[in-house]
Amino acid sequence: MSQATQFDNVSVVKQANVYFDGKCISHTVLFADGSKKTVGVILPASLTFNTGAPEVMETVAGSCRYRLKGETEWKTSGPGQAFNVPGDSSFDIEVVEPYHYVCYFG
Repeated sequence: MSQATQFDNVSVVKQANVYFDGKCISHTVLFADGSKKTVGVILPASLTFNTGAPEVMETVAGSCRYRLKGETEWKTSGPGQAFNVPGDSSFDIEVVEPYHYVCYFG
């Protein structure tokens, strides 16, 4: 995972991914090597996301509390930090201010 401030030489899918009645909005970024990431914002909410592939959630701005499926302890992620989520799983996330993130897949 890179903590780059921008991604160069990419394509962006114009149609936004809108989840939870607009509480989470992201755009898919496609890379020349075939990989993809999403760049998005979660507005204040308590949400549960399901995963297909493994994910890494990098916090760009704001902060969140998260809890992986099967765990009881909540953890915190702030700017420059990241957390891993297994594939075919889920995680709960709580956000009290806009949370800006990059999600890495695979």
